[in-house]
Amino acid sequence: MRNVNLRLCIAAFCLLSSVCSQAAQIAQYRVATWNIEWLTEQPIPKSSTSARHNDDLERLAFYAKQLDADVVAFQEVESVALAKRVFGDKYQIILSDRAKPQFRFNQFDDANQYTGFAIKSTISTNDPADIKLEQDKNSRLRFATYIVLEPENKPAIHALSIHLKAGCSGAYRQKRSCLKVLEQAKHLNAWILQQEAAGHQYLIMGDFNHNLAYAGDWLWRAMSANSQAQLLTQTAPAKCKVRSNKKPNQLHQFRSLIDHIVASKQLATTAQNTEQLLYTSQDVLTYKLSDHCPVRSEFQW
Repeated sequence: MRNVNLRLCIAAFCLLSSVCSQAAQIAQYRVATWNIEWLTEQPIPKSSTSARHNDDLERLAFYAKQLDADVVAFQEVESVALAKRVFGDKYQIILSDRAKPQFRFNQFDDANQYTGFAIKSTISTNDPADIKLEQDKNSRLRFATYIVLEPENKPAIHALSIHLKAGCSGAYRQKRSCLKVLEQAKHLNAWILQQEAAGHQYLIMGDFNHNLAYAGDWLWRAMSANSQAQLLTQTAPAKCKVRSNKKPNQLHQFRSLIDHIVASKQLATTAQNTEQLLYTSQDVLTYKLSDHCPVRSEFQW
């Protein structure tokens, strides 16, 4: 009888150990995208938001802490130092290659809007060359920041932080802005197909300046053609309230999302809680935050 009980105890222990081991292998991760609107070293005339003070940066840092994402794809940030002010020392900052000296020709003289990533320092990360989303070698924008996340004992994830051209948020028309956005979408589609052919998991996060979730959207079709790419923000409601451009003492609420998270099929099957992190109305009117709210999503890795 003792031997039977011993065998049962050993079997139960092995089963529990196996379950615990599997649980350790699967972890919940949070990713996010956030356009921080002209986060520049010096104020520029075209943007009143760029004239931020310490209290504004501290409030942005407050929301970054509330966001509590493992990985944040950011846009419109001019320097690593400013990103550090917002995300803090627990994050490593990777800024677009366009910020490097060898790409001086692709930079503006007054202020620059770079894409990049803030990644918790506990996650190992590689930094391959950026993906250029325009053929024009003189383009001063549309560098997609490219990283590879490599946490211990988990599959790598290839990720892009992007900022597509504005001016073509709805239906496709034969105009320069739409032609440019379509070109950028085709570059993204080529990258997606390359990742899928290699068996990679991937994320594309950023400011698309476009409502991809619209039924039958032309840009989403072009970007996801012949792929298994999934739009995590397909059903996420637009609730963000920001300061009105025309009436700075009033709030403005956008009707649809233009910040999106795109994922490979395997990641998308475990995704949940895809939503905006909202600012309080009082904070919007008191501080210079951003004209975009962060968008976040969680998945099992």
